[in-house]
Amino acid sequence: MVTDTIAAIATPLGEGGLAVVRVSGPDALGVADRVFMPAGKAAVKPSEAASHTVHYGHVVREGHRLDEVLLTVLRSPRTFTREDTAEISCHGGLLVTRLVLEAVLAAGARAAEPGEFTQRAFLNGRLDLAQAEAVADLIHARTELALGAAGEQLAGKLSARIHELRDELMRTLAHIEAHIDFPDEDISPDTRQALLARLHRGMAFIDGLLRTAREGQILRRGVRAAIVGRPNAGKSSLLNQLLGHERAIVSPVAGTTRDTVEETANVRGIPVVFIDTAGLRDTENAVEAEGVRRSRSALERAELLLHVFDVAEALGPEDLQLLAEMAGRPRVLVLNKADLPHRLELPTPHAGLPVCCTTGEGIDALKDEIERVVWSGRVSGEPLQVTVNARHAEALRRAREAAERAANGLIANESLELTALELRIAAQAVGEVVGKTTTDDLLDAIFSQFCLGK
Repeated sequence: MVTDTIAAIATPLGEGGLAVVRVSGPDALGVADRVFMPAGKAAVKPSEAASHTVHYGHVVREGHRLDEVLLTVLRSPRTFTREDTAEISCHGGLLVTRLVLEAVLAAGARAAEPGEFTQRAFLNGRLDLAQAEAVADLIHARTELALGAAGEQLAGKLSARIHELRDELMRTLAHIEAHIDFPDEDISPDTRQALLARLHRGMAFIDGLLRTAREGQILRRGVRAAIVGRPNAGKSSLLNQLLGHERAIVSPVAGTTRDTVEETANVRGIPVVFIDTAGLRDTENAVEAEGVRRSRSALERAELLLHVFDVAEALGPEDLQLLAEMAGRPRVLVLNKADLPHRLELPTPHAGLPVCCTTGEGIDALKDEIERVVWSGRVSGEPLQVTVNARHAEALRRAREAAERAANGLIANESLELTALELRIAAQAVGEVVGKTTTDDLLDAIFSQFCLGK
């Protein structure tokens, strides 16, 4: 049971029209009474106000008015945390917001830890753990596709599948334990086959969820795409075209880019971190050599490579070396300066996409190709109803391994006690996804990644 009352600024720090100070806990309305002076003919103290009502007045501290505000009263259990909640909308200056928060803390609230409001929503049964994580995904979503996936998870689509899987494992475990309790009754061949079929369905179900892990990672973290090639091939111009604004310096002088330049763009719903790199060539210039070293480091860490060629130049040894180095990696060959006479001939079977960074010709086709390579043809532009994150995937892999050991034990007529133990391990691992089984360390690790006030 949570017995203290917490408060935090729930809006981003900085200057703005409005800011919100959120207060939640058993004494939230009492704290509001001590800092809020209602105004107007229908003035009423927060503790006496009806739920889900908004009140005009002032925040005061030691008799001094700090700000003119609106205070929203939200009574348990119809709140985000399922606790009494007061939200103070004040003016959005750095100083005034801080003073309002300090007044609330002086009135008896405690400063909230990162993610503590959402953690209370989980602890009070408002959300399960997968839905709580979706709140953070929703906040950090950088594309509509990522936003849609987070919304589906927050709505409980993943949770429903996890509960279905856990229930199936628990039914199988109950059947096994019934035979343990009555050892004189052997499991009939038909029953054993039915239990095995149920376990195999569960493993196939887990496999289906695990296949969404890569898509989930892409939507949450994005894809790192290195733009590489010879000096003056047009890498910086390509970056600017993909971003839709001038981010990198463009010059006809080869070797202008001496360091990596990173910027994130939305490419067909995918957050792509484009990395403009220095031209790859041998050089005795110490600064350019450091840029080339950083470019090679970016190339090694990238998940997608855009190899840019100048079609007006013949294929050089640097191009051939880079083609060989990138063999087998996800990549797109970009034939820049397509408006100029062509001297470039790619070796068979390589094929490239013609673009012109001066006019923008071919950029849309390039974005389509980036989408195809990233998704590998597995995902359409429709919202993804279920995507597991790294934590979910690790728990599901443990569950699958335990379920497989249980199935092998049934096939080999091993001790039913061992089979039951493996099924309990599998069910517990599945339960970790939605918080049926958790530890304090796990909860701390998850909610510490949230922002203050959420």
